[in-house]
Amino acid sequence: MNQWSVREPDAVKISDIVRKTDLGKTVASVLVARGYDSVDEIAEFLEEKELSSPYLIRDMQAAAEYILEAVEEGKRICVYGDYDCDGIMSTVMLYSYLSLTGADVTYYIPEREEGYGLNENRIRKIAEEGTDLIITVDNGIASVKEAELIKELGMELVVTDHHQPSDEIPDAIAVVDPHRKDCHSPYKNLCGAGVTLKLIAAMEGGDYEVALEQFGEYAALATIADVMTLDGENRYIVRRGLEYLKNTENCGLRALMREVKLAPEKISSITVAFYINPKINVAGRMSSPTRAVKLFLSEDEDEATEIARELIECVSERKRYEVEALSEIDEKINKYPEILNDRVLVFYGNDWHHGVSGLVSAKITDRYGKPSCIISVSDGMARGSARTVQGFSLFNALSSCSEIYEKFGGHTGACGFSLKEEKIDEFIKRINLYARENHNIMPSPVIVADKYLEKDDMTLSSVKGLSVLEPFGEGNPEPLFLAPEVAIEEKVLFAEKHLKLKLSYKGTSFYTKLWNTLPSEFPFAIGDKIDLILTLDINVWNDKETVEYSIKDYRKSGLSQEKYMNAKHYYESYRLGEGVSPKLRPIIVPDREDFVAVYKALSSYKSAFEKGKPIDSLFAEVFSDKLNYFKFRIILDSFEELSLARVDYAKRMVYLIKTEKKVDLESAEALKKIKSV
Repeated sequence: MNQWSVREPDAVKISDIVRKTDLGKTVASVLVARGYDSVDEIAEFLEEKELSSPYLIRDMQAAAEYILEAVEEGKRICVYGDYDCDGIMSTVMLYSYLSLTGADVTYYIPEREEGYGLNENRIRKIAEEGTDLIITVDNGIASVKEAELIKELGMELVVTDHHQPSDEIPDAIAVVDPHRKDCHSPYKNLCGAGVTLKLIAAMEGGDYEVALEQFGEYAALATIADVMTLDGENRYIVRRGLEYLKNTENCGLRALMREVKLAPEKISSITVAFYINPKINVAGRMSSPTRAVKLFLSEDEDEATEIARELIECVSERKRYEVEALSEIDEKINKYPEILNDRVLVFYGNDWHHGVSGLVSAKITDRYGKPSCIISVSDGMARGSARTVQGFSLFNALSSCSEIYEKFGGHTGACGFSLKEEKIDEFIKRINLYARENHNIMPSPVIVADKYLEKDDMTLSSVKGLSVLEPFGEGNPEPLFLAPEVAIEEKVLFAEKHLKLKLSYKGTSFYTKLWNTLPSEFPFAIGDKIDLILTLDINVWNDKETVEYSIKDYRKSGLSQEKYMNAKHYYESYRLGEGVSPKLRPIIVPDREDFVAVYKALSSYKSAFEKGKPIDSLFAEVFSDKLNYFKFRIILDSFEELSLARVDYAKRMVYLIKTEKKVDLESAEALKKIKSV
């Protein structure tokens, strides 16, 4: 179960903003909830700002002048990119621009197996090809040794990047990175393509219009894909870029949108993130990033369509590899369920595809609400990717045992590393020790609602008013609303595998859907009351507009999340052998009445034997002031031990087992052990 938090915006500030602007109350409430307290602050956020001069970034003018000089002198130039969406888009942008100027230019993007950034072997090959100048895009700021090699081989280097630099920067003609300590540019949060866009503008004499018209759509895709904060200049780039994308002249983009069935009128930051960017990123994961580059450089409809379909097939292949890795992880969890009590979840297997380890880690973290590391072992070496929850720094955690890695890098939310296979057990021990020493109670995922849902928020005009906040993304998420005490009026099957609900809230009835959820799998009955976190949007069908409600999370009304989280923490700590205070004994030892309540709720579910019941759903039905999560898990442990139930810990499902013999609950070791505390 996720933690929920709801903001409660100041009513006086909301009224003041509504009175002084043409904003509606709903959008004003969201803005105040997010810290925009005054009309000036709101205007600053919503205003269509011009981009600041590219020359304000340190070394930008030197970079632009040297590159243009190299073009004029006929020097051979290599644009050196990266294998993710940002690096691919940056490469396409700069290569295309230089080609239009008549430059002798080529490009190179390393395969994922080669690793990120400049590498010695490739630099030597680039030199052998007669290259005079290497320009990095979306990488290079950490390539100090590689810069020395480039110089030794008689080539020049221009670095453009957006990653954090160390104390030493590469020796180059120019090092363009807004995060340089000596760079005083007003906006820092650009992605690699954002920096490339500014470089192109600088080569155009500071004029952004040419750069935006030709390459704004690429910069927008990259900004969204790299999960950059959508404020300030990024907000401007994405807004402009999405408009260009709707009428794109790029053959590859048209083919990709056609193949994923994304109509121009449906283009938004959310649909781009869901439909377009994964097909670009997958090239670097499963195929070759150069295939994506060729897609966007292609001027042939048939070729572009072929590559677009190839990338879509790569997504399917990627999903197959994900499923394979997740299946092995599920088997391990069910064999050793105690793993799930660890503060940081670490799973490893032989020859898992390196291109999916980060995606699998994200899914494990999302599923269990804990930081996770996924490690693929091959030929004695282990390569890992890690993802985390807010409040737990992966970089700090992994840095605590940095001496055991062969390679390590990343940031607070995501890291990559490699180590020798024999070091894996030590790694698991050390990272969990760090977690225990620094987080007695581990952070868990939090869903933050902007406000409680009011009746006035549910009108067409109010929901339409939210559009001024777009584009949505990192730092500016789609507004969330918390609706407590929502009554269930109907639940029916929709399109054979989805659930359609009719709900009632504050005297208003509305419909919503839960995708891939059967009515029998939904733990609540007609008449029950649940709490919801929702998004609101406009649905258009047959030229009729209605408010569309999408459920992001739900739970039974009245459940205390603080008590749930505390009980979950103490149960996992107890199962890890860390002990539990005898003072807690009265509230953690279940009695017969508790056992009966859980068994009755489970057996009342018609398919409990064959299809099982979600553990969290079962708990939602039985919880009370008397029956907390700690007791509940002791009961499940006892049921499993006595062969009354089987627990699939990976999928978090519990199944009844048919039995005709009488069972002595007191004989369960799980119950005996907790009674002895």
